[in-house]
Amino acid sequence: MFDDKHPLFGTYKLAKRIVIGIVGGSVLVVGVLMIVLPGPALVVIPVGLGILSLEFAWARIWLKKAKTKAEDMARNFSNKNGSNKNGSGKNGKDGNDRDPPRAV
Repeated sequence: MFDDKHPLFGTYKLAKRIVIGIVGGSVLVVGVLMIVLPGPALVVIPVGLGILSLEFAWARIWLKKAKTKAEDMARNFSNKNGSNKNGSGKNGKDGNDRDPPRAV
């Protein structure tokens, strides 16, 4: 919007930082409150961190840690449900995890 030689450039940068801090902080606080109140806290918290990460390095670090943790949890969840690296089920053939029928 302003180039760095404009007299209002410093004011603009400070105002932008304040607005991003207020909006992102508010979304983050609402997300934290949704941990105990009904609502999608696991969606809102990363959104708040994403907004804050536009201006603050600490939020970028927290967002990266949250993303890594979520990927690890998803990987552990999929492993506990019986899928392996090639996407097939426990028996590794066709994804059908049921035991074959026995002859009577």
